[in-house]
Amino acid sequence: MAIGIGDTAPDFCLESSSGGSVRLSDLRGKPVVLFFYPKDDTPGCTAEACGFRDEHDRFKQMDAEVLGISADSLDNHRRFAARHGLTTPLLSDPDNQVRKAFGVPNTLFLLPGRVTYVLDTEGVVRLVFNAMLDASGHVREARACLEAMAARP
Repeated sequence: MAIGIGDTAPDFCLESSSGGSVRLSDLRGKPVVLFFYPKDDTPGCTAEACGFRDEHDRFKQMDAEVLGISADSLDNHRRFAARHGLTTPLLSDPDNQVRKAFGVPNTLFLLPGRVTYVLDTEGVVRLVFNAMLDASGHVREARACLEAMAARP
């Protein structure tokens, strides 16, 4: 069952390319952007990750944590991050357990999908953006959602 707007995001703990592990519940109190992507170093995934890199300062100004998640190994994530100067921690979900917990669909039944979630400070989903072919849209929609959340009293 896919996680939708208004649902509380399932907790998880995954190893990070930045070292150590990340537990989602430890990030409560700040907004979180989770972008699930198919594979390191593919054209769309590189464009998406570089888009989040390019907007890093804007997301930090909104006190948001941005995390990328794919099934790639930590070694692959580290090479991908180094090659493109990525600032976002990339989390390894080798068995796709977190992907499944969020209900991220496969595309054409083969490729892992590209879905971005924005969570509020309580871990409630405020955006689900599912667009395999619009890599830059994930950054744009996440930023717009965070800006709208910040504008609410």
